[in-house]
Amino acid sequence: MRPAPHSTASEYVGAGRLRDRVAIITGGDSGIGRATAVLFAREGADVAITYLPGEQPDADVTAELVEQEGQSCLLIPGDLQDPSFCDEVVRETVQRYERLDILVNNAAYQKHRKSITDIDDEQWDRTFRTNVYAYFYMARAAVSYLRRGAAIVNVGSITGLEGSEHLLDYSATKGAIHAFTKSLARNLVKKGIRVNAVAPGPVWTPLNVADQPADKVATFGQDTPMGRPAQPEEIAPAIVFLASHRDSSYITGEVIGLLGGETTA
Repeated sequence: MRPAPHSTASEYVGAGRLRDRVAIITGGDSGIGRATAVLFAREGADVAITYLPGEQPDADVTAELVEQEGQSCLLIPGDLQDPSFCDEVVRETVQRYERLDILVNNAAYQKHRKSITDIDDEQWDRTFRTNVYAYFYMARAAVSYLRRGAAIVNVGSITGLEGSEHLLDYSATKGAIHAFTKSLARNLVKKGIRVNAVAPGPVWTPLNVADQPADKVATFGQDTPMGRPAQPEEIAPAIVFLASHRDSSYITGEVIGLLGGETTA
């Protein structure tokens, strides 16, 4: 992408919010996932990231950025649509770091379609298996290792709140993620595990522009009150906040909109 997404948040100063914590971030090779990995490391956490094998070069960049912050980054390639891989992600992370404190469900798939009749069964299944099933698989695998004070943060979307004309399946999955977040928060509250979500508006990431024509990309995000899309580094601090027990210990079951000035959602 040109210009490249901003992921390193040069003005963000760490304060030990996640010192000695261990986090799994799905889709950590790029976009919001990469920016979150960098800021988690700046706050003192070691991280494991998942990504599709074809994204290895991007994952290597994320690992380098995390290591520049003085923390360790475990790279785990594979497909989150497979529940056995999700189980393996958690096992590998706990084997490496001997604990697990934070799960960030971030990996997603989307493809724009003009009409509902353009969405075939294969696309519908892939979108739901990546965006909803995988969130469930990862949470189910992680919960046995999460202790009191742990956190799960899911990445939803404005499309899950308002819908999207050309992202019917994607919007449906994001709405499901919001409901899953609230329900899982109730399910785990007595165990002292908090579950929240962020719901960003347009963000300058490969996911959001990959299948769009150049003229659409050129105006992406200009319909927000701020007149531009967010950078990944502007979304990641909210995920740090929700992951930090010190900062958000009384917050669970929330879906926080990050919408560039939009207030109606």
